[in-house]
Amino acid sequence: MPKDPNILLSYINTQLRDTYDSLAELCRSLDLDEIEVKTSLRGIGYEYDEGLNKFIPVT
Repeated sequence: MPKDPNILLSYINTQLRDTYDSLAELCRSLDLDEIEVKTSLRGIGYEYDEGLNKFIPVT
């Protein structure tokens, strides 16, 4: 799993778009801590939008 938050953002959003119906499903499948993923990406100004099923910039 990428450690750099910007690369992680790209990886996670690509996986959500192409493979997974939700962040929870992705995290279960890849054995990731959902809170850690959200915290890391919040640190660069992104939050998960369930309706869009992707991380979007916080406005």
